[in-house]
Amino acid sequence: MKSIKISPKFKKFKNPKIGLIVLASDYIIEKDFQTVIKNKNIDLFVNRIESYNPLTKKNLVKMANKISKVTKDILPGEKVDCIAYACTSGTIAAGYNSIKTKVLKAKPNCKVTTPSTSSIIALRKHKIKKIALFTPYPKKLNDQVLEYFKKNNFIITSNSYFDISSDINIGKVNKKYLYKVLLNMNLNGAQAIFISCTALPALSIIDKLEKKLGIMVFSSNQTLIWDTLQNIGKKNNVKGFGKLMRTN
Repeated sequence: MKSIKISPKFKKFKNPKIGLIVLASDYIIEKDFQTVIKNKNIDLFVNRIESYNPLTKKNLVKMANKISKVTKDILPGEKVDCIAYACTSGTIAAGYNSIKTKVLKAKPNCKVTTPSTSSIIALRKHKIKKIALFTPYPKKLNDQVLEYFKKNNFIITSNSYFDISSDINIGKVNKKYLYKVLLNMNLNGAQAIFISCTALPALSIIDKLEKKLGIMVFSSNQTLIWDTLQNIGKKNNVKGFGKLMRTN
């Protein structure tokens, strides 16, 4: 028997490519991305980054040091249109410019977005200045997120937090309970609520909250997905996840 060599034919990938960097312990963000983009011609590639507990600025910066390696392992040697680093407090702790530099070291010329930066863009897009802030973090980390929004010229009308010190436990928060907590927040004149953390199961309750409260509701996952779609030139016309997802 003689083996026959056959020349392969390769397909061309025309869809925009998103690279999503997810904490190793995150239950939520990957599913949220897939839910929103399922009917769009988009290719999503996910890699996970080692995370550390308890949730502190020091541990979040330590995690960020692995970004270049994790980014490089998303379709090695191939172009990716946008990298989304899915950690709100982690971006605030390490700084967006540091995150961006580490991503671009591995994937030059791609767009880079994060929950903390996308939230600022989204809030400003809708001319929101006063926000009620909710986080699941320990007090010290909660306060760092609060200060981040203040430094970006937002007025925090109220702030509530869960004081969870382990990132994996944030993803275990009961969604119905989270809805009740947010529904009963003291808004104190807020124009919007911002729900921080990609691990919280908030995306699917945003529409319901907006209808009940009569104000816009933003979350880390929602703004990150919204800004990612903006960066790859896809229109946001997805119903069921808040007013923002219908905004271009």
